Amino acid sequence: MTSSELAREALPRKIVRKIQHSLGPWGVFIEGFIRHPVMVGSIIPSSRFTINKMLSRVKWDECKLFVEYGPGVGTFCRPVLDRLSRDGALIVIDTNPLYIDYLRRTITDSRFTAVLGSAADVEDIVRAHGHEKADYVLSGLPFSTLPAGVGPAIADATHRVIRPGGAFLVYQFTSRARDFMGRHFTRIESDFELLNVMPCFLFWGWKDEEAA
Repeated sequence: MTSSELAREALPRKIVRKIQHSLGPWGVFIEGFIRHPVMVGSIIPSSRFTINKMLSRVKWDECKLFVEYGPGVGTFCRPVLDRLSRDGALIVIDTNPLYIDYLRRTITDSRFTAVLGSAADVEDIVRAHGHEKADYVLSGLPFSTLPAGVGPAIADATHRVIRPGGAFLVYQFTSRARDFMGRHFTRIESDFELLNVMPCFLFWGWKDEEAA
């Protein structure tokens, strides 16, 4: 490839970086959606109404490890860290290196860890960071568009990693996520948030105290 061809190829990347810089986290979020649309639930980050309602049922005084799947550019990360105790930990897992790199650069809280990997491997990831169980797991992953078998594998691993008394928190644009949750979580609370683009379903799947 000639130098002129390399220059022409580099020009669009420069334009993308310039747009990203002007848009801030929105630019990173949109690029991540364009690159991996199947793995990103929405091109619009969740509203503060969704965030507040989703986190309202967490018993923060009992939370030592909070895990999030598909954190994007950190829409939930900062609200979780604001509520989390000083000795708590937040681990986020995403398959998109663009998001993980952005989060590692912009969130410097010592309680925060961003992992490039699959939510289906949550048990190994949790153990690798010195924990046995998670108190709560949050997910905005689009279960209806995930590759075949991935959704059930994530639900299986999530149920195993959550401690008895903990919960799986899920927000989705369709109610299909409840089907994945219902195979493991017998007590599921639900709600709906209109003030979100798009309006979304909210679910809290509680793991019974006596569950192994």
